[in-house]
This record gives sequence, C-alpha cells and structure tokens, in this order.
Amino acid sequence: MSLSSIKTFSLKLDSPADAAFTVGEVVSGLVVLDLCRATRVQSMKVQGRGVATAHWLENRGMNSVYNDYTSKVTYFRKRQHLIRDNGEVTVLPAGRHEFPFSFQLPEETLVTSFEGKHGSIRYWVKVKLHRPWCPVRKIKKEFTVIEPIDINTPSLLAPQAGTKDKLARTWYHNFGQVSVTAKIDRKGYTPGEVIPVFAEFDNATSRSIVPKAFITQTQTFIARGTMKQKRSVVATLCGDIVSARTRETWHGRAIKIPPVGPSIQQCRIIKVEYMLKVCVDVPGTSKLCLELPLVIGTIPLHPFGSRTSSISSHYSFNLEWLRMAIPEQPEPPPEYSSVVTEEEAEQRNSSAVQEPAEDLSGILERPLRDFLQEFRFRPPPVYSEIDPNPQPLNIRPRCMTC
Repeated sequence: MSLSSIKTFSLKLDSPADAAFTVGEVVSGLVVLDLCRATRVQSMKVQGRGVATAHWLENRGMNSVYNDYTSKVTYFRKRQHLIRDNGEVTVLPAGRHEFPFSFQLPEETLVTSFEGKHGSIRYWVKVKLHRPWCPVRKIKKEFTVIEPIDINTPSLLAPQAGTKDKLARTWYHNFGQVSVTAKIDRKGYTPGEVIPVFAEFDNATSRSIVPKAFITQTQTFIARGTMKQKRSVVATLCGDIVSARTRETWHGRAIKIPPVGPSIQQCRIIKVEYMLKVCVDVPGTSKLCLELPLVIGTIPLHPFGSRTSSISSHYSFNLEWLRMAIPEQPEPPPEYSSVVTEEEAEQRNSSAVQEPAEDLSGILERPLRDFLQEFRFRPPPVYSEIDPNPQPLNIRPRCMTC
C-alpha cells in the first residue's frame, strides 16, 4: 500500500494556540485521518509526555575527546489507544475519520516550560499510526505548562534589605569608604511590574561614584554532578553621580521587570533565578555590589488581599507577560561581567564551568509569540541590532545580547 492512501493526518488541540496549562488540568484534542481509499491499520495511539533535559559537551585538553553531560527528568507519561492492536488488522473505509482524546495532567508539581542554551523543559502530545508493511507515521504537537507561583505568600511578600561597604584604596593610599544600603518592598514580583528601589549611597571617598541597579537572570543546568551556568542582565537603572564626600538617596527609584519567564525552582536539573544588584564602582578597587534575591511569579499581587479566586482564573491576566510590548529604544543591557565583583567572578570560576566567549548571549533574543508556539523562552533584543558606537576593527566586538 502506498503512502498516497493517506490524504490528511493531523493533530489538533482543543485549546487555543497560546493557551497554557497547569497541574490537574485536562489536555484534549482531535486526531484527523482522511483516507483516499480503504486502509488497513494495525494500531494508533496518542502519548502525552513532559520531560526536562540538560545537555552539553566539554572538550578536555588539546585532543578532540568531548565529555558528554546529560541528565533527564520525566514529569509525566500518558498513553491512550485510539485503535488498539488486538492482533487483527482494522480496515478503515475511505473518507474522514476523527479520533478524540484527552488526558489529565498530574496533580504533582509541573515546572514551567523552558528552552535554554543547555537544556529544556518540554511538554508534548505525539500520535503514532502503525500500518502493515509501511513506515510508522508520527505527528507531534507541543503545549505550554506554567507552574503557579503565587507571590501573595508570606515569604514572597517579605521585604528584602541589606547593607555593604568597601574601602577604596590604591597601594598604601586610602581614599575613604563607600557604603550601600538598599531595600525593596517584597521578594516576589510578576513581569511588567515596577520595583521601587530605596537606597542610600554614602561616598566618603575623594572621588565621584555612579550608582546603578540591575536585574540579572541566572540559568543553572546540572548533569553528572557538574553545573553549567548562563547569566544575563535583563534590566538596568542608572543613578546620578554621587560627588566626593556626599550622600545620595533613592526614594523609590523605579526599575521595570521586562517580559521574562517566571522563576524555576522545583526542577532538579534546571533552575532559573533572578537577583536585584545595587552596585557602585569604587575608585581604586573592585566594584561594590549588594544583592537582593527576587522571585518572578505567575500570580500577581492581590490589591486587597482577596484569595477567593482560583489559580486558573489568574492565567488570562497573568499571561500578559508573554505578550507585553518592548520599548522601541530602551537602553541596552550591559555585560554581566560589569555587575559582578572580582571576588564573585573568581568564586564562580572555581565552582562553575566557564562559558566560551562566543557562547555569551542574552535572554532577550526571540519574538514573544514564539514562547507559546515554539516553546522558546527568549524574547527579542530590546535595542537596535546596529551598534550606534561601533568598536574599532582591531577589537573583537562583544556580544550585544549579554
């Protein structure tokens, strides 16, 4: 039997293309098989799966031998027979045949769909059609899962604060001390929210300093006991110059969270974490950075503390972070290396494998709609691809998405 006997073999989900599922919900759809003539079929089954995978290669030494680092976690596996293989061939007449299916997602934790440089978290439905003496026909369709992260919990509503200081000096000459104190109202936020940053910068040195704030994202991949990390700056805030022996105060300076994906905390092999860094460049020494942890959630803050609505009722509102427009000409984010201290860099270099220079890239690289349709986690660049201030040709250009 030739393959021309099948006119159409398609898989359609009942939910809209940009829909997102959560734990316990039902995924349903329809398999359409349109035949030009009577066709013998052994079996047809539909499978639902959710899998997290981390993978990368490392070249050790000067030879071409690579170490393979791979880990996998399966979150659910479902199977449903549309035409059961009972030892006999089923003959389907010519025409259109529709096979509905449905399965329920587990009640246990399902982490958010994710696509990263060294790993992914994917959910899909696959249909296999088996016929005598013919290759197996397969169709596959992915869908998005969002893990509910409610920022209305006490731990995420708790204020975050800290203070840090450093002595500025060169050789045997002390310029004085710089101290930073910062506070934010809570730990949990959702994409699109503005974080008011309250900070005080005490510049007791003889030189001027410039305070800045950054929101950073760290993707961590774990396999075979080894960790691979990818860090990016997703938002920046630049303050005014603090003159020598003066003090500057931020009374709620605003830094907006761009349309990034939520934090991933419950996966054993992939984590996505956020941090607010308040930094100043200290003359004569490494920069001073104060870190305040952030959690990017999916259920926004209840304005009046109401907890009567269900989790699923928030998704129509919450999924706006996947469709938010990006400003036309915002300030490009800096390199991640510009917001870490030398001590932090040395510590992380010793504990994590370094990224090759050509692999550095930011998370804002793909269209937002692609996150839903193609499960890419990265929005497009928030600034022009053309550098208005190009570097000299004898200097290797840095990656503008870092």
